[in-house]
Amino acid sequence: MRVAVAGCCHGELDKIYETLALAERRGPGPVDLLLCCGDFQAVRNEADLRCMAVPPKYRHMQTFYRYYSGEKKAPVLTIFIGGNHEASNHLQELPYGGWVAPNIYYLGLAGVVKYRGLRIGGISGIFKSHDYRKGHFECPPYNSSTIRSIYHVRNIEVYKLKQAKDKGQPAKATRFLALDKCLPHRDFLQVIEIEHDPSAPDYLEYDIEWLTILRATNDLINVTGRLWNMPENNGLYTRWDYSATEEAMKGVLEKLNHDLKVPCNFSVTAACYDPSKPQNQMQLLHRISPQTTEFCAQLGITDINVRLQKAKEEPYLCNENEEQDDVESNDSGELSEYNTDTSALSSVNPDEIVLDEEEEDADSMLSAHSDTNTSSVGPSDQASDFSASFSDVRILPGSMIVSPDDTLGSPIATEGKAGDTMESRDGKDLIEAPLKRLSDEHEPEQRKKIKRRNQAIYTAVDDDDVA
Repeated sequence: MRVAVAGCCHGELDKIYETLALAERRGPGPVDLLLCCGDFQAVRNEADLRCMAVPPKYRHMQTFYRYYSGEKKAPVLTIFIGGNHEASNHLQELPYGGWVAPNIYYLGLAGVVKYRGLRIGGISGIFKSHDYRKGHFECPPYNSSTIRSIYHVRNIEVYKLKQAKDKGQPAKATRFLALDKCLPHRDFLQVIEIEHDPSAPDYLEYDIEWLTILRATNDLINVTGRLWNMPENNGLYTRWDYSATEEAMKGVLEKLNHDLKVPCNFSVTAACYDPSKPQNQMQLLHRISPQTTEFCAQLGITDINVRLQKAKEEPYLCNENEEQDDVESNDSGELSEYNTDTSALSSVNPDEIVLDEEEEDADSMLSAHSDTNTSSVGPSDQASDFSASFSDVRILPGSMIVSPDDTLGSPIATEGKAGDTMESRDGKDLIEAPLKRLSDEHEPEQRKKIKRRNQAIYTAVDDDDVA
């Protein structure tokens, strides 16, 4: 089977399909499948353009809208994943994948499908450590922060893909070049030969194992901005293995009436761009796709967008970290996308908890514990958001707080610096005393009491010794 692989498409579908036609004329035969590896830019209208996290000078309609409207049809089955320059509001309608136009299929946030016996899997977005452990809380209209975080990979999607296994099949990997943008004199397309099952159907199919995993992990869906960890075998979870069993796969297959064919149920959900009637003020809406509704109903899982819309009615669930997003966002405009954040280049395992993030979690939870007037986390939230992070364990109750006097000789005490501040129980800032005590009058009143109590104990012991 001849498979074409494209790099960043940037909406240049006309040029890509024209190049494929040229390759077919010069090559041994027609191309059976086109895979696009991000930055697809399925832009339908002017509102979609505003949801792309790029400077305004790079916001161009390109040619996808012609395939969305039906003016043109993709000459070859096209499957793609999302990147960091996408019409995020459009792709958000299809979290589990679906048709963005006839013969053009989006794999979703993460997905696995089959074509002619070839198993195709992928995950959309880019990695950023500060959003990796959050839920999918973003929804249109986006602000200057969520327009970027919407395409950041989340741990739940990686966790789902890790449950998939090639049972009884040898592992195979397809290698291809790191492809360039779709520009003249650039290597943006490569055609490769891949072995396939000649007896397999020539239409797109669901992968039964992946569907079973989606159904099994449905309860793990999170639409909040809180940091959380995936279940693991550490004694804190009753279940951590969500891989598909034979029995579970049979049950899912029965729900689908033993029909794994992906239905050709594309539907138009937004107005299409009309060059003769530009609409620069088109309203941006959070839409529910009929494709996703049908898929979720058939499989018995939750539509993330429906959950998000319900969360809008509950302020403590929707945009609960909006203030944090506003602080993190850069007021300088679209150029803030090209910042100095190199977290995606790190060699750190994304499944591990980064130490600086863990410390931030501990600080935020300590603040919520010590100052109830400014806390944004209610008791119900703390009970429901049981994190596997050990930063939660390090927060001691008030009765177990150790006096600074008792830790002066410990290694931990030597790490402090004079002038550092910490938040007290009444919300006031206290100055941490230097390692060398200056005088009693400079110590906080609470510390004096502890000191006198300790001295009384020592005095009593001395008296007993003398007696």
